[in-house]
Amino acid sequence: MELHDLIKRAKKGDEHAFYELLQTHKQQLYRIAYSYLKSEADAIEAIQETTYRAFRSIRKLKKPDYFSTWLIRILINYCNDELKKRSRLVFSDQFVEIAGSRQDQHSIEMEEAVDQLEEHLRQVITLKYFHDLKIKEIAQIMNLPEGTIKTWLAKGLKILKQNLSEEGGAPGA
Repeated sequence: MELHDLIKRAKKGDEHAFYELLQTHKQQLYRIAYSYLKSEADAIEAIQETTYRAFRSIRKLKKPDYFSTWLIRILINYCNDELKKRSRLVFSDQFVEIAGSRQDQHSIEMEEAVDQLEEHLRQVITLKYFHDLKIKEIAQIMNLPEGTIKTWLAKGLKILKQNLSEEGGAPGA
């Protein structure tokens, strides 16, 4: 069944059509939620809440072409709200030892560096480089011009490069 038909039926209250729509997006939603919340249980809860919010407001969706970005925007808004509620998680050296390999440590360092960015820079970096979304899609999700997204990407990458080169500087420095 074509996506537009499913969206039309879902907007009219067809639960089965809505379920099929979510099935096509659930892997992408899970990856995004997990990258924000860093927990399988929290990611699943985020998807459940996103499903509820999307079902409740799908009649307000104006253009079926933007269903995917609309759904992701709902998820990101939920994830940002949850992150604001939490106290900031600090990785201790003991946690890094438990995490294991050097590659894991680099992943944690990268995640920490991205988490230290201002919220709007963190969002565009995460969506672009962790979820392979195009600049146009990110602009639609964040409801901003593509030029703004490009500027934020460049600024975020510059800050990341500076922060990571300072951390990885000369030993004893």
